[in-house]
Amino acid sequence: MNSPFTNGIAAQRLDADALAENFSDLHAPLDGHEAAVAADRCYFCHDAPCITACPTDIDIPLFIRQIATGTPDAAAKTIFDMNILGGMCARVCPTEDLCEQACVRELAEGKPVEIGRLQRFATDTVMAKGVMPFVRAASTGKKIAVVGAGPAGLSCAHRLAMLGHDVIVYDALQKAGGLNEFGIAAYKSTDDFAAREVDWLCSIGGIEIKTGMALGADLNIDDLTQDFDAVFLSVGLGGVNALSIDGDDKEGVEDAVSFIRDLRQASDLSALPVGRNVVVIGGGMTAVDAAVQSKLLGAQSVTIAYRRGRDAMSASRYEQDLASSFGVNLMFNAQPLAIHGNGTAAEIELEYTSTKDGKLSGTGETVRLPADQVFSAIGQTLTSDGGLDLTGRKIAVTGAGRTSRSGVWAGGDCASGGDDLTVTAVAEGRDAAIDIHGVLSEAS
Repeated sequence: MNSPFTNGIAAQRLDADALAENFSDLHAPLDGHEAAVAADRCYFCHDAPCITACPTDIDIPLFIRQIATGTPDAAAKTIFDMNILGGMCARVCPTEDLCEQACVRELAEGKPVEIGRLQRFATDTVMAKGVMPFVRAASTGKKIAVVGAGPAGLSCAHRLAMLGHDVIVYDALQKAGGLNEFGIAAYKSTDDFAAREVDWLCSIGGIEIKTGMALGADLNIDDLTQDFDAVFLSVGLGGVNALSIDGDDKEGVEDAVSFIRDLRQASDLSALPVGRNVVVIGGGMTAVDAAVQSKLLGAQSVTIAYRRGRDAMSASRYEQDLASSFGVNLMFNAQPLAIHGNGTAAEIELEYTSTKDGKLSGTGETVRLPADQVFSAIGQTLTSDGGLDLTGRKIAVTGAGRTSRSGVWAGGDCASGGDDLTVTAVAEGRDAAIDIHGVLSEAS
């Protein structure tokens, strides 16, 4: 607003106070009294459906009972036993589609126990003390390479270290954390929580992190399998799909992943430019996060355009409603045709779509929207497969992450199976670590 801009993209659309308020914690943490009241609503079900709905199998009734009895440290230990990244998952996990959706209170009253916020209360209590509630086992003398310092890699590394192995974690970027550090909306993870969680996790010992080391460029599978007793790949999906339409090379057309990464690493949000009229193409969480944060930075008009109907969006209904609450327009059954403008984006042309017998097709009817900034959020791709067998576009795995090559495991977004959620990646990393430990123990 106060700085010059080209093509409608400008920094300083809002002042520092407004930005600080916009990017404050989305859900304020519970205090002790609020946690006790929330915990008191739990029925402590036998064969609790919330446990089954949790990808990491946390004993949810147990940790809530422990909060109710005034022992949040014990509750945190119950959580961390199954999910060492329970602090971040409490912030970003789609509990409304998982544990809270399965909650008996939700089914009976339409208002579940606030499992996610209770989990955050317990985990934050312990992490604030700098306490690591686990101790390493005696050294096994084994050394494992973990390639990728995101949720799956960190989960795997911690469990391996706890079991007595030495772990070196490599990451292509200059900072550990993966999606948690670079790919999640800033208002979901405030106060540099992702970095603090990495430091806390590594305090168990036996974990060394080396950044700026990418699979395929600086690392290769042959060397890793020769130098280490086992390898776990958790390289994520670093590539982004292009729009592949006329005008997608114009100034103002970007990928949403880079935008979110730059925002998360920005020391001064007022210096981050954003368009006046922003259109985001896609239907997943990346699209929602890019759209909402554009609005929070001061964009006047933000639209998410998705080629299918609302129910087909991979972003949860909760996230869709969240976007709407921030003033984001959700446009369904519309696919991009072209971006117009004289070297820089000015408008986007969209074609309405219809679906018949599961097949999507254009109707021929089009509409143009003002768009000085267009973000593509139509999926990410594997940048290096290490020469391993693939299933579709991901590394093929069986069991607890075993790949086509002996001694190499994989998990997280880069691996086949499962959904692309932080909590699922944590579970896959944990389970692979246990399987690696079993294989190495048998070989000893």
